[in-house]
Amino acid sequence: MKRVSVLVLGLLALGSWVGSVTPEGVGLSSVHAQESLRPEVGKPLQAAQELMKAQKYKEALAKIREADAVSGKTAYENYILDRMRGSAASGAGETELAAKSFEGVINSGKLPEAEQAKIMEAVAGTYYRAKDYGKAIGWAQRYFKAGGSSAAMRTLMMQAQYLNGDYAEAAKAINEAVAADERAGRSPGEDQLQLLANCYLKLNDKTGYANALEKLVVHHPKKEYWADLLARIQRKPGFSDRLSLDVYRLMFATGNLREGSDFMEMAQLALQAGLPAEAKKVVTEGFAKGVLGTGAEADRHKRLRDLANKQTDDDRKTLADDEKAAMAAKDGEASVKVGYAFVTNGDVDKGIAMIEQGIAKGGLKRAEDAKLHLGMAYLQAGNRAKAAQVLRSVAGTDGAADLARLWMAQGGRSG
Repeated sequence: MKRVSVLVLGLLALGSWVGSVTPEGVGLSSVHAQESLRPEVGKPLQAAQELMKAQKYKEALAKIREADAVSGKTAYENYILDRMRGSAASGAGETELAAKSFEGVINSGKLPEAEQAKIMEAVAGTYYRAKDYGKAIGWAQRYFKAGGSSAAMRTLMMQAQYLNGDYAEAAKAINEAVAADERAGRSPGEDQLQLLANCYLKLNDKTGYANALEKLVVHHPKKEYWADLLARIQRKPGFSDRLSLDVYRLMFATGNLREGSDFMEMAQLALQAGLPAEAKKVVTEGFAKGVLGTGAEADRHKRLRDLANKQTDDDRKTLADDEKAAMAAKDGEASVKVGYAFVTNGDVDKGIAMIEQGIAKGGLKRAEDAKLHLGMAYLQAGNRAKAAQVLRSVAGTDGAADLARLWMAQGGRSG
């Protein structure tokens, strides 16, 4: 079986909004009227504002420096200077100057409460652009303590934590955001879940990484995520080799049977399990995809196809007798096995009834496997509610419960 490991990268794109505050948002027109600027300060600042409107930020900074050179400035004049300088510096790409200026605005005590969150957002974003992630995190946290609620700011904070090496804190914040989305009936963003997976990779937390992959296959199902997840599930301590066919079934359902050897192995396992109809379906798909019937192994592929076809025909002739024998048995083992054979032959309702009867009769060697296959049968029947009920009941640590959970995530989509 080919095992694929996918390193889920892809940091979130924060956009050009980061650290940006428009000149109009911090200019002279928005300040309090109860305090005034002296003409020698106000005149160059008025000119600076006009230059910022024309996006001439460096020229605006020169005018602001002219105003700043005036001696004996009042606290209010310094406050206005910082507002103007922060905006102009941001536009000019001078992130360090912008951040320090915006800090001065907030620390002045003169900033109206309604504007505080906006300026904190600008400071955090400016430090982020300057790659000073520690300060970006601090200002983002201060923003949220002040009552800010921007989803973009939360994204900035989580990514800054990751880039700053605070992987555990980033994972905690992302998990909180993901849980909030799920409670609200929203799908968490794929980039957000990728970042969560990356955090766990950095922490060498295999369980956390697998959980993040499960979130990805639920909300953003892709073959690559499934391939990585299924490979990791098989490497979990205690995973039983007897479930190999069930792993292949998920690979088939998620489009991850790609090589001819995979199709051959799954078909052979199905034949060994007494399920030739399933083997026939797999081989037919392999031939349709062009991965079987060609190359050096073409004759072997054809022999397997002939065998699967013959055994399927033979099996259908004896299923009725097998059903009678299973019903007469003291335990439910035969009923479960024959029931799943009916499922693979397309008689799903009869198969479900037999598996349920077998479970109710008891005496099963692998009761959890029986429930797993019953849940899969319900998915094939299109009864997802009943499937979820059964699959959630699968327990144990040998892999059956993991596969049951993944079938719920797969949701009955066929490969």
